[in-house]
Amino acid sequence: MDLKPVVLALNASGLLTARRVANALGCPLHGREGRTDGCDATFPDALAHARDLFAAGHAVIGICASGILIRGVAPMLNDKRAESPVLSVSDDGGVVVPLLGGHRGANRLARRIADALDGVAAVTTAGDVALGIALDEPPPGYVLANPDDAKGVMAALLSGGGATQTGEPLFDLPFGDEVEISVTDAPAEGGPARLVYHPRRFVLGMGCARDAEPAAAWALASDVLRDADVAHGAVAAVATLDLKLDEPALQAVAAGLGCDLRAFTVAELADIAVPNPSDVVLAEVGTPSVAEAAAVACSGGVLVAPKRKAATVTAALARAALPITTPGGRTRGHLSIVGIGPGQAAWRTPEASRMIADADELVGYSLYLDLLGPLAAGKPRANFPLGGEADRCRHALERAGQGADVALVCSGDAGIYAMAALVYELIAKGEVSDAARRVAIACAPGISALQAAAARAGAPLGHDFCAISLSDLLTPRDDIVRRLRAAAEGDFVIAFYNPVSRRRRTLLTEARDILLAHRPADTPVVLASSLGRPEEEVRFRRLADLDVDEVDMLTVVVVGSSRTRLVRTGDGMRVFTPRGYARKMTGGDLA
Repeated sequence: MDLKPVVLALNASGLLTARRVANALGCPLHGREGRTDGCDATFPDALAHARDLFAAGHAVIGICASGILIRGVAPMLNDKRAESPVLSVSDDGGVVVPLLGGHRGANRLARRIADALDGVAAVTTAGDVALGIALDEPPPGYVLANPDDAKGVMAALLSGGGATQTGEPLFDLPFGDEVEISVTDAPAEGGPARLVYHPRRFVLGMGCARDAEPAAAWALASDVLRDADVAHGAVAAVATLDLKLDEPALQAVAAGLGCDLRAFTVAELADIAVPNPSDVVLAEVGTPSVAEAAAVACSGGVLVAPKRKAATVTAALARAALPITTPGGRTRGHLSIVGIGPGQAAWRTPEASRMIADADELVGYSLYLDLLGPLAAGKPRANFPLGGEADRCRHALERAGQGADVALVCSGDAGIYAMAALVYELIAKGEVSDAARRVAIACAPGISALQAAAARAGAPLGHDFCAISLSDLLTPRDDIVRRLRAAAEGDFVIAFYNPVSRRRRTLLTEARDILLAHRPADTPVVLASSLGRPEEEVRFRRLADLDVDEVDMLTVVVVGSSRTRLVRTGDGMRVFTPRGYARKMTGGDLA
């Protein structure tokens, strides 16, 4: 159970207790800026920071009043089985209150903290209080097949009922025939009065031809498990050769069984003695066995079902002596391409925060990694300068190819003038290793600079718009000019990225002059700099007055269309581009 706890100290009076908790758990200590010192990381806003950590999957332990944490995470609550633990601890350490996450180990965590502080764990979960157990949280290495029935079974026990336990006893429960607790390798039906637990002792080894059909792999896996009388939930992992980690068929089987896909190198499998080696497999991949050898290597046990072949897939089953908590081999490497928005944590999506929190290491431009603040604390990071974009993406892919979970961090949205396209380009061109080509890739959207600028300025993107980068390092200057003229003639609102650099100062002036030939001199222009950061600045100008000396590399320039207007509001000047709703309401296209 990986709770990834973080301790929060909000003031000096609770700092000593916070240090004791962090030391007892071996976890980071984050402190409130200006009120604590000597912490692993600091934060300015307790509510936002608690919310961000919770969204990222951390267990949050606040040395503070319960209400602070409740208000912080309340907007994120939706699924009690998935919610991370949230605990509050009094400043003096006398009371530990598990607020959320009883289904994710919060009560055990509370007792552990209370023991370290000589305090009291104020556990209110009925099962934990009366029986000292949580039926829907079995010991590591076991899985509950019918979790929806746990509440009813617990209610029966709390009402004075007893339990009959078949198989190995998992819990210390009063004896009776009101409910049954069954621990079995075999498929079994649960119900309102019967909970079925499977010890995860089995590993399904599999091999396949390139691009084998997922349906064929699933059919063979199901047949092997059925004939061996092994429940799907009793499988701890699907194991294979590392060359097969990117095969959708094997990924589908692992996903269907709810377990990891684990892999081994040729060298790791080649020396394992198996009953059914194959010269054909040896010639093809370099080891005489994949399915049988991988099952044995991953489980540390013995084969209970030898290799079975279908047209394009093979499978074998091995059993370990004890439930498997950490399968052998390595998982498929994972690359998360994360857009963190313009800078402030409030504009970062929960998905992006979770990907960063889950990553083993971070890769990016140093400024972007710095913007992560406490979320990056303690994680290995590879800093790359501006201009090192290809090296940055290549490094992230290669580290993921070695089995790491890597987050490639971008500002704004990762797919808009950022690293996502370059990652796929490197793969398409074959400029990374075969292992890097096999990694899993996910991309998290972020608030783009043009969205942030528009929100701060009003609504300049209310009608058709486009984005044009003025950097001629990546795009030929003639192409940029051609796109400028097309956008000017089309009367698009235009967001200019990379408007200037130290050496490039003329394209923005040329863009202004091209636009002036197609729209009024008083067309509104938005200059938005350092969005989402303390030094943020938003200025309005007329197109005719746009001066390149007012713009730097951290500025997004938004030029309105011929219909874009300025308006004075109670908050000052704002800019908007009407879409034509008035026309619609008085007989336009949709009337």
